[in-house]
Amino acid sequence: MRSDEVKKGHQRTPHRSLLRATGLKDEDFSKPFIGVANSFIEIIPGHFFLDKVADIIKDEIRANGCVPFEFNTIGIDDGIAMGHDGMLYSLPSRELIASSVESVMNAHKLDAMIAIPNCDKIVPGMIMGALRVDVPTVFVSGGPMAKGYTKSGTPIDLATAFEAVGQHEAGKITAEQLLDIECNACPGAGSCSGMFTANSMNTLMEAMGIALPGNGTIPAQTKEREALYRAAARRICEIAKDSAAREQFKLKNILNAKAVRNAFAVDMAMGGSTNTVLHMLAIANEAGVDFQLKDINTISQNVSHIAKISPSLTTVHMEDINRAGGVNAVMKEISKRGTEVLADNLTITGETLLERIANAEIADENIIHPIHNPYSAVGGLAILYGNLATEGAVVKTAGITGSRVFTGKAVCFDGQADAVAGIMMGKVQAGDVVVIRYEGPKGGPGMQEMLTPTSLLMGMGLGSTVALVTDGRFSGATRGAAIGHVSPEAAEGGMIGLLQDGDEIHIDVDKYILSVNLSDEEITNRKAAFVPLRKPLSSRWLGQYRALVTNAANGAVLRTDL
Repeated sequence: MRSDEVKKGHQRTPHRSLLRATGLKDEDFSKPFIGVANSFIEIIPGHFFLDKVADIIKDEIRANGCVPFEFNTIGIDDGIAMGHDGMLYSLPSRELIASSVESVMNAHKLDAMIAIPNCDKIVPGMIMGALRVDVPTVFVSGGPMAKGYTKSGTPIDLATAFEAVGQHEAGKITAEQLLDIECNACPGAGSCSGMFTANSMNTLMEAMGIALPGNGTIPAQTKEREALYRAAARRICEIAKDSAAREQFKLKNILNAKAVRNAFAVDMAMGGSTNTVLHMLAIANEAGVDFQLKDINTISQNVSHIAKISPSLTTVHMEDINRAGGVNAVMKEISKRGTEVLADNLTITGETLLERIANAEIADENIIHPIHNPYSAVGGLAILYGNLATEGAVVKTAGITGSRVFTGKAVCFDGQADAVAGIMMGKVQAGDVVVIRYEGPKGGPGMQEMLTPTSLLMGMGLGSTVALVTDGRFSGATRGAAIGHVSPEAAEGGMIGLLQDGDEIHIDVDKYILSVNLSDEEITNRKAAFVPLRKPLSSRWLGQYRALVTNAANGAVLRTDL
């Protein structure tokens, strides 16, 4: 066992002495040591109960002949950090989480791991850290939140609350209605109930085979969810106690090139958050998988979009997907288009992916559409290219409420705060293209999410009549013609930084085009005079991040080749 390096032989007497101080007995030193990576934190609704989840998992680990060692990562709630400079820390936290998992697991030579994430950057951060360690790992998230309801019985969620601010600004709802939404949009524990970033990543873990069926959809704090925790704990012990299984189920044997492509296929079928592109590129990098941004469009052509979930369809939430058959039903249905859609691959539970989904069925075709009646014959995400995004940009096609072809005049803002103020002052009119720049990984730094401006536009009734283009990123709760991750970003001299008010921008989602209608001569002249804005920083951590981070087309991973 890997842990023998810290617990076997007379030279490890002091090591065992320290371990005995934590409560270990003689019989424990022959058992596998299991790291329980927990992301418990009291300020995040998806995480404040995870201390109790870890207790359940640790009890099950002990009952199955292994020794659990719980440790924690940090966590940031993107919703609470949204719309102010706290959001600068969200994406960088992914790197801290990955490094903390790697540090604890490798410093103590633990044999295997069970990871308990749930929200935002915490899921990909834990996956990235686990890939660096490359021991058998089972992921089991805290589970999605139930949908909320207004006093009148309308289903609502966090996206409703953000959009309600714009509706109130526009005089469309009263202060009393706004308070009703505030008090009921997030009714309890769990990751926010729509197909936002957290639930997107939690479902993709099923597609990657690193989590058990139901991980993405079984609601938090239910008996079914507790059964999932216990099953995950039993499974990691089964693997850890068997020397052959410890080799077979190393994480990189499961999370490989096939798993990455399967994840994107499910992402396309369910219209996941654009953040999944950023995170899956980073995960592929950690897994040593050669996956390029342009490959996403190829996958999209072979995958039907068969499930619309809030914010794309406000009446459907994760609990509805669970009732309709879950992620297994989605995967089984999209696989009917042909063998190129999903690759058969080993999963952490021992069977292959196609074996796992063999008997899955759709229980409600109003929620998960059959393959012959898709929302779209192509997937719910697209990568756009052109002189405005020579390295690519990302759009959630599943969330577009207006035309998929759009040409409009640029209204430029050097940052999200300026954009929010400008939108509220009426600077943006129907037919405009809102440009928000210097919010990329390096320019932000930290690549803020743009839920506040997109929600304002939706709430003010402009969502289907304007487009938004940014080198920042979007919350999974965003809908409308919102194009993000524009690369190269403004801070590295990208074309988005050279735009001026009134420039004509052309978008054609189905042809994968994002361009500005300027002559080559004009572009050359602007580049010659261009000096990127460099925002002042007081944070040492964000300064380090800015110096090391790559752009969104590369997953915003940190450079190690200095």
